[in-house]
Amino acid sequence: MRAVGYTERRPIEDEGSLRDLDLPDPVPGPRDLLVRVAAVSVNPRDLKSHKVTDATPEKPLVLGYDASGTVAAVGDAVTLFKPGDAVFYAGVLNRQGSNAELQLVDERIVGRAPKNLDHAAAASLPLTALTAYETLFDRLGVPIGGGAGESLLMIGGAGGVPSVAIQLARALTKLTVIATASRPESERWVRDLGAHHVVNHAQPLAAQVAALGAPPVHYVFSTYTTAQAWAECARLIAPQGRFGLIDDPEPLDLRLFKFKSVSIHWEAMFTRATFATADMTRQHEILNDVAAMVDRGVLRPTGTQNFGTINAANLRRAHLALAEGRTIGKVVLAGF
Repeated sequence: MRAVGYTERRPIEDEGSLRDLDLPDPVPGPRDLLVRVAAVSVNPRDLKSHKVTDATPEKPLVLGYDASGTVAAVGDAVTLFKPGDAVFYAGVLNRQGSNAELQLVDERIVGRAPKNLDHAAAASLPLTALTAYETLFDRLGVPIGGGAGESLLMIGGAGGVPSVAIQLARALTKLTVIATASRPESERWVRDLGAHHVVNHAQPLAAQVAALGAPPVHYVFSTYTTAQAWAECARLIAPQGRFGLIDDPEPLDLRLFKFKSVSIHWEAMFTRATFATADMTRQHEILNDVAAMVDRGVLRPTGTQNFGTINAANLRRAHLALAEGRTIGKVVLAGF
């Protein structure tokens, strides 16, 4: 099968950092689906994995997490899918990735692809939708249908995860959504997704949020947690509020939140699959819910740029665009 990966770790700026490879077709285990990949999208996680994961000519590494495609074969213990089913998923950290014609993935972290989307659009959703959904409802504990009289502050509003989180908060809760953005195009994007208010994360947040006259901020969802934003959130968050974050900030002073009894919640989308938790099938359920929301027209895909077919040159270009930190939504690639 054709795949894109590397046999020697090099900086993404190096033209040889990603290579077109020819690898053996994988064979499914008991709970595995063998998926024929039709489209992928790229995430900051791809860059992180590339920086820290070694490979050799004998053991090349294929990156990639988000994918949409068709089930080609199933393991003998699979019960949720059959060959021919259209699926989408976000993969795991400890197996070969989605930048390949064929990929093995455990059925418990796979959802049925939205019927109203092509594979490229579907591939823009899984990792960000799972992260957004788990943070809002499994970690922060926002009640479905609840949140009246409360606000959610979404830090980093135009990124892939916030682009889904804003939509989920608007569709499934009564929260007032305050998003952050620092560029005119980013502000337009988050308002179009449903944010009630927008503040500039390049400026102190507490005064801006206070000036809105919005309901108290009981929930903060941060995808880019600087020390300055952390201190500002300690000032603006309501007593007994909840703070959720997904990035890897430098050590932060938890004591700033003590006298408001604020709880801190980490989200790592790969936790359930990495540790094979008892509720691992929860991701299958979430992705099916996301697909149903897309098909009802209450959630839209967030792919904003298509970088062409899945090959080393195009994937490297996509990774470089992510590294520059100025993408809006998701970058997708489709076909080999």
